Formats: sequence, C-alpha cells, structure tokens
Amino acid sequence: MADYYELLGVDRSASADEIKKAYRRRARDLHPDANPDDPRAEDRFKELAVAYQVLSDDDQRDRYDRFGEAGVGGAGGPSAEDIFGGGGLGDIFDAFFGGSSPFGGGGDGRGGPAGPPRGQDMEVVLDLEFEQAVFGAEISVDLRLPQRCDDCGGTGAGEGTQPVTCADCNGAGQVRRVRQSMLGQMMTTSACPRCSGLGEVIATPCSGCRGEGRITAERTYQVEVPGGVDTGATLRLSQRGAVGARGGAAGDLYVHIRVAAHEQYEREENDLVTHVPISIAQAALGTELTLTTLDGDEEFSVPAGTQPHHQFVLKGRGVPRLRGRGRGDLRVIIDVEIPTKLSDHEEQLLRQFAEERGEVTGSSGGGLFSRIKSAFS
Repeated sequence: MADYYELLGVDRSASADEIKKAYRRRARDLHPDANPDDPRAEDRFKELAVAYQVLSDDDQRDRYDRFGEAGVGGAGGPSAEDIFGGGGLGDIFDAFFGGSSPFGGGGDGRGGPAGPPRGQDMEVVLDLEFEQAVFGAEISVDLRLPQRCDDCGGTGAGEGTQPVTCADCNGAGQVRRVRQSMLGQMMTTSACPRCSGLGEVIATPCSGCRGEGRITAERTYQVEVPGGVDTGATLRLSQRGAVGARGGAAGDLYVHIRVAAHEQYEREENDLVTHVPISIAQAALGTELTLTTLDGDEEFSVPAGTQPHHQFVLKGRGVPRLRGRGRGDLRVIIDVEIPTKLSDHEEQLLRQFAEERGEVTGSSGGGLFSRIKSAFS
C-alpha cells in the first residue's frame, strides 16, 4: 500500500481537521459508484479508508509515523461498506453535505417535497421549401404528446376530490433514516417511495387520466421560422414539449429543420449561386437576359467578351443573415455552351470567322455527311 499521507493528499504535519477534510474529498472522488468503469476503484477506496482510520486516531498515527504499516497491523482495515454502511455515492453526499450534492441537483437541502417532475422534451422534423427557409415562414406542426388532463386540471384526482397528504412522509416528500458508520450516527435523506417525493398521494384517481394528470393527444403548434435557417438548424420552443405528470411543468419542443433543394439555386452559407447558360455569340457580343431571382425577375446585362465561368455578383440578393443584419449576395456564374450540331451554313460561317482570325480548325471537308453530300453534288 502507498504511504497513507500520500493517499489522503496531505502533509505529514497535517492537523486532524485537515485529514478529515482531505478524506471526505478523496472518498467522494474515489468511490466505486463515481468510477463505474475503473476495476480498481473499490480497492483504492478501501485503501483510502484504511489510511483514514489510522491517521484519524492519535495512537495509531503515532505508531504509523514511527514504524510504518507494521506498527498498525499491516494493510487491514475497514472496507467502504464498513464506513458507509453499504451505501452508494449518494449516501456520502447525505452524510457529508446534509442530503445535497455538492455538484448541484438532487434535493434542495431543506427537506421539502421535490414537486411534480418536469415533462419530457420532444423532437420533430420540419420540412421547408427553399424559399421558406430563405425568407422565413409560419408553419403548422402537428404532433402527438402528453397534455394536461382537462377533467382534473392536471392534479390526477377524481372529480370532487383532491390529492391528500402522504402519510409516510407527512407531506415532506422525503424520509430520513439513521445509519451507523465509523464516524458515528449519520442522518440520511431520500425521496419518499410512496409518493415519489411529491408529498401527496391520489386516493381517488381521475377516470380520464387514471391519476396521471395528463393524457396523450394530438396538438398543433404554429412555428415561426426565421429567415436564413438551413438544414441542420434546430429551433427550441420552450415549454411546448410533454406535460409532466401530476401538474409538472412541460418540457421543450425541439424542431429540426430540413430544407428542400431548389431547381435553380444552390446555397453557400448566406450566398445564393446560380448558373446561366449563354451561347458563343452572346458571350462574344454581349446580351441582355431576364434573370429569375427569388425576389422576382430582373434584367441582367452580360457584357461583350464574357468568358466561361465568369462570375457576376449581385450584392444583397442572397439569404438573410440569421444572426446579423442584411443579406448575402447572389452569384451568377456564366456557362458558355458549345453547339454540338451545326447546319452547313453555320459551319461555313464559323470557318470564315476562324480564317479571319487565323485560327486552325478541323478538316475543311466537314463531317461525314458533308463529304458524302459533296460527292454527289
């Protein structure tokens, strides 16, 4: 076994109070319940208990300081169960912190009833059209979830009756018991098993909800979708989830967004991107086009000499910024289409154009059809 002082994390000159505080801190960290994936957790906790038993006793500590483990009978000592009466980590909190976890949650330390439990959070997937995601919309969402029972008003009690005080805990919602440990008698507190910590029981359950205080039914919510959302975004609707039993507060509703694709536009963050096809002549000579945007039709000028894949940017015509002001841009990418079929006259014109520019082209005889046609002319 390691040095007892090292196990507790104290100096050899530590006072009894410092040793006690160090043991409480280390016991909380090393308890097997707090380390379920560590196979050595129980052994280390037992070693810690032995170290504390020795160093908390003046006579044993003196012998240990002079002779080491041999002076106190070796590595024997109480187990974790001897110290805490077989309890778990929650009992350590009960013993040292008056029933309240030092990490928060689980009891308020005042012995009062815990109250009705909060309802579950709910989730739903909302499918949006591309334009709805860009500009925002109000969408109806239908879902089936636990709701307050109107027959009993959520109390769970039958008509003309009320919940009654729990006889086991006298309405406190908690029961106390005294346990014996090496540190003396310790008072522990836990939720009353009869009323589940509510402090009240239902003598005559409501026939509509069978004492639950809630029923499962269809519900429709109007969801305000802000402009600029995209696939993967989640909207949280506070207290729109399942209602808790016996008057418990409702959980939250999480709406997961899924946006349909658009036939013309793609989205890149807050920008919209579209491809516009034009011919060789339009690219060389320039043209005027009518561009269909999400805001309506707009006249768009393509200047002469525009190259393939050239990108024009229309400022402020993109997607509204979800967490900011203004909108992204609309990016128009020009695709110059090369014709795959030419008439004889079109081919002749292109060859004349190439000759004027001194450009080398394919066979002047044209394609197979043209050569066959020339043979019979």
